[in-house]
Amino acid sequence: MIELLQDLPDHVVAFAAKGGVSRADYDTVLVPAVEAALKRFEKVRLYYELGAEFQGIDAGAAWEDFVVGVSHWLRWERIAVVTDVDWIRYSINAFRFLMPGQFRVFPTAEAAEARKWIAA
Repeated sequence: MIELLQDLPDHVVAFAAKGGVSRADYDTVLVPAVEAALKRFEKVRLYYELGAEFQGIDAGAAWEDFVVGVSHWLRWERIAVVTDVDWIRYSINAFRFLMPGQFRVFPTAEAAEARKWIAA
């Protein structure tokens, strides 16, 4: 499931993934929040936390993640991903040169630093 986090500035859309993440999670939580932020701001920031409770993402959710990222390609100002999941960190680092804006991956122990960076 994806949980919308509320404790960051309005121009930051923030989420925490817990358990398994499905396309329905994207359709009902992530996509509406991103679309709402993009209606209010020219550029937005994304904070995405995948902690110890994260168990994986299904193919439909992975596709939606790609679609959301690409369809708003130039509107991402900063992206912070907080995770200790190796395959996610490796994947992000392999493709980060393609990402517009500033992009950082933080270990879960540095979640507070990630929140400060994304909000700054």
